[in-house]
Amino acid sequence: MDVVRESAGAGRVVIWEESARDGAQAKTLMTADFRVRLARRQGGMFGADGPRHVVFAAGFPAVCAEEFEAVRQVAVEAEGAVSVAAVCRGAAQDVVQAVASVRGSTHARVMVVVPASEAMARVMVHRGARAALEEGVACVKRARDLDASVAVDVCLADASRADSGLMAAYARAMTGAGAGVVLLADTVGGQLPAGCRSMFDAVAAGAGEGVVLGAHLHNDLGLGLANTLQALSAGVRVVSAAWLGIAERAGMVATEQLVFLLDRHPEEVLGPDAAPWWTAPDLTALTPIARAVAEETGVPLSVTTPIVGPGVGTLSTGTPFVHPQLFQPYDPHEVLGVEPAVVLTHLASARVVTAVAARLGHALDQQRARAAMRWVKSRAYRSGRAVVDDAAFAAYLDGLAHAPAGDTR
Repeated sequence: MDVVRESAGAGRVVIWEESARDGAQAKTLMTADFRVRLARRQGGMFGADGPRHVVFAAGFPAVCAEEFEAVRQVAVEAEGAVSVAAVCRGAAQDVVQAVASVRGSTHARVMVVVPASEAMARVMVHRGARAALEEGVACVKRARDLDASVAVDVCLADASRADSGLMAAYARAMTGAGAGVVLLADTVGGQLPAGCRSMFDAVAAGAGEGVVLGAHLHNDLGLGLANTLQALSAGVRVVSAAWLGIAERAGMVATEQLVFLLDRHPEEVLGPDAAPWWTAPDLTALTPIARAVAEETGVPLSVTTPIVGPGVGTLSTGTPFVHPQLFQPYDPHEVLGVEPAVVLTHLASARVVTAVAARLGHALDQQRARAAMRWVKSRAYRSGRAVVDDAAFAAYLDGLAHAPAGDTR
């Protein structure tokens, strides 16, 4: 049974996880052991339904022997947690390698990349688009003949600049040859949302029932998330994403953002009465997984990173400190398990300073709170850094506590 086609057909969403595979093109390299751990943790967010909600693109086996072995390790050791996929070009030997790398793993998949536009076909396979797509049909048949237990998917590269009618016809032919999902890729990340929606609408209408479309949309114009939401609103239920958005060049939609939005706002994203999951994900796993990916890859989490960044759940100014829910779209502690934190900056009010002092074991009266607030602001400007760390503030408070009465310098 093809659990990905089954999920998409039932209106459930499948995340095609690309941080290990496309993320490598962002100049990162995950060890085989880490790929296994990541696949298990990501699948575990959905409990026993991990394979029906996550296709984990483990790697590109044709790169080298080490990459082949890494993909093979994921296929063996993450079996049952996710559907493991190997990615390859349409070359015959690459297809053989890809199938071999995942053979025997439950819910194993292979994705064959096939150029769809004239320009991309000429560069990738030195033929026209129609000939390249015809060869794509042959690749599907070849892979299915090698091992019928391995599902075969196709990614149409540069779909955003390809002929929709031609893609629809060959999506239908590839599905007829045994393809599970046909993903349309905005390979260069140049699509705008309206054009993205039009592409999926046109290909879906031309391909007809029985063809399961997926989306693989890059973020070069900062529109990866917006375009993915357009694809979802057009009925697509298999969508590529990567932790922290890591992928070629400017990346693609971030897994943590996509999962969060689908879980918290399903009807706004998918339409009325939407049911995106067989088993709803554990959103408290998002931040720990994102931090692990950041540590493994060296891709930093910035203070402005949505959902999983260090700025989530932090307060530093007066009114948000008093009324935090008024200034946040969700409760980070309730939804994500992120403990709230009060941070001292040059914007701190006396209430903020008093709260941080209390956390450090100091009770401040009104006069000393004002003095401490002046010190915090001065310290920030003197150092040229907004945040005043706890150690420096604690040292100041210790001195303040031992100062003579009335001395608040």
